[in-house]
Amino acid sequence: MSGPLLFALDRSRELGERVAAALGLALAPHEEREFEDGEHKARPLLPVRGRDVFVLHGLWGEPGASANDKLCRLLFFCGALKENGAGRVTAITPYLAYARKDRQTKPRDPVTTRYLAQVMEAVGIDRVVTVDVHNLAAFQNAFRIESINLSARPLFVAALLPRLEGRVPVVVSPDAGGAKRAEALRELFEERLGPGVPLAFLQKKRSEGRVTGDAVIGEVKGRTAVILDDLISSGTTLARAAAALRREGAERIFACVTHGLFNPPAAEVIEEAGFERLLVTDSLPPFRLPAAVAARRLAILSIGPLLAEVVRRLHGGGSIGELLREGPQPSIAV
Repeated sequence: MSGPLLFALDRSRELGERVAAALGLALAPHEEREFEDGEHKARPLLPVRGRDVFVLHGLWGEPGASANDKLCRLLFFCGALKENGAGRVTAITPYLAYARKDRQTKPRDPVTTRYLAQVMEAVGIDRVVTVDVHNLAAFQNAFRIESINLSARPLFVAALLPRLEGRVPVVVSPDAGGAKRAEALRELFEERLGPGVPLAFLQKKRSEGRVTGDAVIGEVKGRTAVILDDLISSGTTLARAAAALRREGAERIFACVTHGLFNPPAAEVIEEAGFERLLVTDSLPPFRLPAAVAARRLAILSIGPLLAEVVRRLHGGGSIGELLREGPQPSIAV
């Protein structure tokens, strides 16, 4: 009775099984029922009183299950755990919905990230874990409970080093807002390759869904460029970056993205962008891409071992500082 319980709600079961396998555990059993009017019910199928419980559920929308639907399922299930005496409930949401709406950019805008935090706290969730949230400062400030943001950057570095063929890359942020994220990746490369890994970024402006600006700030000519972003939706931002880097003389272009949403027309955009490889994690499956495109363009890195290690350390009272910095070695899912 002293070990952790790991639940994975149905729509995240595939990733949950990878996490459980890395932990050497079986997923805890639960029931999810659908009702004719669209309502649903979820409950654990074993006693949870006093237990340290982890619930894995990605909040990405897909056919038949919107982000709102998934959020309700997570909230209601975690509420049921607390209702039945769970000692501590940790919600693991590798992809966190509404993380991009973290401030008011127009009059009377919502600050949805904060509202998300409030409803999670209201049902009794004690801790939330996510991976490469869109705005780390907004994420940390929104929650009053413990909030942990893991990073896929160490996985990208370990996977890319063999592909670099001994050459020093230039790390590229597709916009100025991602410069800190790119700087962290650059520092990781320097730890492995030594000093002298440069940084570049693109000038970009977004207004009402329209993106303009593609000037490259930094020297990329003759280099291998590694573009880093937290997510890819339609792919147009990364494609614009790749085109600009190519015009400035970059010889090879890789892209690293934690969350692959791949909304249309991502398949066409990715094909035309011509990345040597697009590295993405399995925080959600690339279900919107044709299988041939995914096989041709993607390298999918599993975050299962990373999530398993954070569960192990959080349950055992161990430090997660080194884990946040280094992470486990990647495993290639596809």
